[in-house]
Amino acid sequence: MTDWYFSHIVLVQSTLTTLLLALRVQVPLRAGVFSFAGVGCYGIGGYVAAIGLTHYGLSTATSITLAAVIAGVVAYGLGVLIQRLTGLYLAMATVAFTLIISVLAVNGGDLTGGASGLFGALGMLDTGHLLAVAGVVVALLAASEFGSMGRRIDAVREDPELASAMGINVARYRRATFAVSGVLGGLAGSMTVLLRSTVTPNDINFHLVVLALTIIIVGGSRSWIGALIGSVIFVWLPEVLAFVGEWEDVVYGVLVAAAAVYLPGGVVGAVVDGYRAYSRKRRATADIAPPRPVAAATSGGRGA
Repeated sequence: MTDWYFSHIVLVQSTLTTLLLALRVQVPLRAGVFSFAGVGCYGIGGYVAAIGLTHYGLSTATSITLAAVIAGVVAYGLGVLIQRLTGLYLAMATVAFTLIISVLAVNGGDLTGGASGLFGALGMLDTGHLLAVAGVVVALLAASEFGSMGRRIDAVREDPELASAMGINVARYRRATFAVSGVLGGLAGSMTVLLRSTVTPNDINFHLVVLALTIIIVGGSRSWIGALIGSVIFVWLPEVLAFVGEWEDVVYGVLVAAAAVYLPGGVVGAVVDGYRAYSRKRRATADIAPPRPVAAATSGGRGA
């Protein structure tokens, strides 16, 4: 077991950081907000952590904390600025925000390293630190999926007008999803960069949007479990498909397309739907009353 772990430690760490990457898109989607601002915050977090470590000599913990806070504040400000947008227009605005962050990184001069990026930002991180952060994040998000909080978020997603009529501040919940997504993006970006020791503008690109959205589509958008399943699939799938050689991308694409077509709710959605169908079948079977037994004739039967 130990040998397996050390031979796959990069994949294990990548799974944890990819989980945070996926959660930063899953959180807004769960509230009905089609936002990719967390991807831009991934870049903010990566650069803030690298700058803090290389230019100002900050510790690893301080750099990560500062990156998460700044990314969360920026994301919240963006949410306030574009809160009137919905649907495709909101999505395009957040994609534009991500591209703007990339342009700022290219033109940041010595602070960001320009087009070459920053190197030597190696933090004191290990798998235990990543697991602890991911565990806290998952525990908090899981708690928000149940009880009154979970019901309010579901109402905001399913019917914002009805939720507003019931006294739920829809705009506040949507702004909160921007802030949470920003913090998660800052955490993912900062820890990824401090593990790899380098960050470049190419790391903040549209491919991150596609990756995060694909993970959520395949895994499921209604729960953190979907983000975890999708992260495991897309981090480990290339390792599994290594035997197909140059056909790897073809097989990869077919699997993703098949999942999108036949699992519209993702893997988690398929499991939940199957369980509900099984439960309904069991209840229907239990509701069918057994036939009443025929009363036995008494030994002292009446004569004709």
